[in-house]
Amino acid sequence: MAPFAKPESVLRRADELIAVGQHAAALEALHDVIISKRSRSVPLASLEPIMLKFVELCVSLRKGKIAKEGLHQYKNISQNTSIATIELVIRKFIQLSEEKVQEAQAKADQITLDGLDDLEATETPESILLSTVSGEQNKDRTDRAVVTPWLKFLWEAYRTVLDILRNNARLEALYQTTAHQAFHFCLKYTRKTEFRRLCDLLRNHLQNIAKYAHQPHSINLNEPESLQRHLDTRFQQLNGAAELELWQEAFRSVEDIHNLMTMSKKMPKPFMMANYYEKLTKIFMVSDNYLFHAAAWNKYYTLVKTQNKSVTDEEQTRMASLALLSALAIPVVSTKDTGYEVDESKNKSHRLAALLGLNRSPNRASLLKEALSKNILKHVRPELRELYNILEVQFHPLSICKKIEPIMTKLTEDPELVKYVKPLHQVILTRLFQQLSQVYTTVKLDFVIQLASFAAPFNYDSATIEKFIMQGCKKGELSIRIDHATQSLTFETDLFAVDNKTVTDGPVLQSLPADLMRTQLTRLATCLNTTVSMISPEIVEAKKEAKKAAFMKALVGMKEDHKLALERKAIIERKKELIETMLARKEKEEAREKALRIQAEQEALKVRLAEERRKREEDRIRAEQDAIRKTESLKLAESLKNKVGVELNDEDLDNLDKDKLVAIQIKQLEKEKSEMATRTKAIGKRLDHVERAMRLEERPLLAKDYERQQRADRVYHEAAVKAHFEAAAAKHAHELMLKKRMIKIVDDYRQTRHEMEERREEEFAQRREAARIRIEEEKARRIQLYRERKAENEARKIREEKEHAEREAEAARRAEEEEKRRTERAAQAAKEREEYEEERLKLDAMAAKQREKEAAIEARLSGSRTGSAAPVTPPRFVPSSSGGEKPSWRERVAAKEAAAAAGEAAPAPAPAPPAGAYRPPGSRATEPPRRDTPPPRREPAPAPQAEEPAPTRRPLFGNATGGGWRDREAAKKTQ
Repeated sequence: MAPFAKPESVLRRADELIAVGQHAAALEALHDVIISKRSRSVPLASLEPIMLKFVELCVSLRKGKIAKEGLHQYKNISQNTSIATIELVIRKFIQLSEEKVQEAQAKADQITLDGLDDLEATETPESILLSTVSGEQNKDRTDRAVVTPWLKFLWEAYRTVLDILRNNARLEALYQTTAHQAFHFCLKYTRKTEFRRLCDLLRNHLQNIAKYAHQPHSINLNEPESLQRHLDTRFQQLNGAAELELWQEAFRSVEDIHNLMTMSKKMPKPFMMANYYEKLTKIFMVSDNYLFHAAAWNKYYTLVKTQNKSVTDEEQTRMASLALLSALAIPVVSTKDTGYEVDESKNKSHRLAALLGLNRSPNRASLLKEALSKNILKHVRPELRELYNILEVQFHPLSICKKIEPIMTKLTEDPELVKYVKPLHQVILTRLFQQLSQVYTTVKLDFVIQLASFAAPFNYDSATIEKFIMQGCKKGELSIRIDHATQSLTFETDLFAVDNKTVTDGPVLQSLPADLMRTQLTRLATCLNTTVSMISPEIVEAKKEAKKAAFMKALVGMKEDHKLALERKAIIERKKELIETMLARKEKEEAREKALRIQAEQEALKVRLAEERRKREEDRIRAEQDAIRKTESLKLAESLKNKVGVELNDEDLDNLDKDKLVAIQIKQLEKEKSEMATRTKAIGKRLDHVERAMRLEERPLLAKDYERQQRADRVYHEAAVKAHFEAAAAKHAHELMLKKRMIKIVDDYRQTRHEMEERREEEFAQRREAARIRIEEEKARRIQLYRERKAENEARKIREEKEHAEREAEAARRAEEEEKRRTERAAQAAKEREEYEEERLKLDAMAAKQREKEAAIEARLSGSRTGSAAPVTPPRFVPSSSGGEKPSWRERVAAKEAAAAAGEAAPAPAPAPPAGAYRPPGSRATEPPRRDTPPPRREPAPAPQAEEPAPTRRPLFGNATGGGWRDREAAKKTQ
């Protein structure tokens, strides 16, 4: 990585690279400065221009990942110091991305216009053929090539910014603004998939708020401002989902809003709640949940009527009509098998009721009763008022459909009310059967079809009516039996049936037998009470007197109750004022504590920053010291490896010196080798004994086990064969009986199969012809597509060959330059090597002279001590070309003569091996001691003998006259 440079220099260098067209190099230079650790100590005033230039280059080059990395780093640097600079950079990033999309859109439009040569020209045969083969138009292809890359980049920019700003209370306002811009982007370009991903992203961020609440600057949803911002964003999300018709996302948004409202201490604004209920009506209508759709319309109508006093009569009539019609359209008998039944989806119904702010699940009767209590019939349209009377008040089973048909015609003409026509027909059919059951016991099916006659496409046939009756009977709403032999319907009555509320909701002509049986005791008690009152008038008088006394007592206590009520009202008002005063005081205290907390956080932040700077400085110094120590240890380890071949790690280098390292390594290797050999030998011996013992014990048991397995297998085989025979006999008997039953329908089966085969052969022929036509069309389209691709491939091949030639020329030029630089470096290295060799030879010559002087001194000292022994002339050494020391042949002859004169047979010294080579122990005494090893230990000289000359003392430097270790051992033994 390049060394860290000043921000001003890097910015100036980036401008120069941009001026010459090298935008990628400029971006790389700015990126290196931003992600560097040393950039944390750079002032923000110097770093902000670099970031602005950085995001500009990232947008122009469409480098989204690099921009994300740089923005993350810049947020970590500046979030504790200045929020304004982060907002400035991010707003600049989003603005530039949006401008690029707009420019691409304008460019695509211009390309489309330029492609039109003549505005008055009609389509040519070529254009017609091309439009037939290709499904996309010229504008679609242009948008995909020009606009789509920038749309992708803008979407990634929104996601990057939201990911950077999440869970940060200081950047929350910018986070919500960016989320609104992302919603607007999805709506403007109709991006449904991106809208779903955006909703999931925001929902994930909201869930992680509680998870990361311990982090600094985290969002606190208990604060009203933060909660209101999140509510505004979720309402924007709900509006976008409804506009894009993403109803599942809309329902999830409603759940998010409900959860946030549950956490909030204050209710949202009325217009926001009205929007909330209006979107719920659309969601429930799309999901065919007419019950909660009507409940949502009821809440919406109540809210608008109570909060908006300036609503017009026309708007009030429209809302009242929709509220009443949605309640009337709730099916009395559900036609779905998976409806919102209590035993199947009770929890789901409670959850939907909670979204509407209801304590329990609504029903059709309660919604109609609530609508009537608000005098809604006064504001609805006349035909809807008449519809309510026909369905809920009047009793006319023979003319209900004829009366309702004109109303249905008017509803079909209204685009806002036509969606209620289908469920209303189900309600009408239910009322028809309920009213017929109170008048008739048995009716013809044709008569019912005639009564339920509607205009197409809502007309009913016998199959549809039969299916509806089966659904109603299955859910217990109807009790009808169908007789296919006589084509009639029989309304059955159970005298002991449980009271069904849905049947009694509509108009009733007379009580059913079950109702009479259920209320006979009540009617008998009422009749007896009336008889007693007529026989004994004094009982009536006593009741009148008791009633009069109760009224007098109530009048006496009314004043006292009124006084107590006034006192309670005053107490309540006083408590209310006290509570308001306490709440205001509490809010002021919370504001003061919040200010103190913010001030304390700022002071703690300053202290923490200072402590971090101090720790960074200490860490830097410690790291430099560790690096120096590690470098020295590595040098020592490399020296040991080259000389001895020892493997070392960093821990050994930190804790041990070189001598201990070598000793420990050798000792550990020997120990491991010995332990491994011992352990392997013991394990092999133990396994051998165990296996031999197991085989000896196993041999007499194998025969017995084999006999036992034979007996068990024989018993199992006999049982299996017997069971198989019994199962086969039973199966054969069953199949004979089944054949006897099935043979009766063979003729019908063959006839039906023949008809189905003929019909399917016709369908197959038609499909085969259609497939042949499609294959021909697809073949023509693919031929044209192949020609276009072939032309594109040829053009691309020519372009690639040209680029390849340019790259080869550039590579040749670079290779030539690299060869030139390599030659220059080789010449420089040779020159340095020659200078190093000359310097080394000078040093070797000086060392040789020093050793000659020391050898001469040692020889003189040895001669003065021995007396009779002739002084040994030390050999003269000359430096060899290989860096070692090698005596000449004259010196070797003189050394032999001197040794013979002294009475010793000394062999001629061998040539010195090159430096760094291996030397046997016997020849190491002749080499000078190394500077990195301690001097050799002196051996004590043997005692002088009478018949032998006194031995000379071993010299400190140079060659020893006593031979090798064998000579020293022999001297010790003779001593």
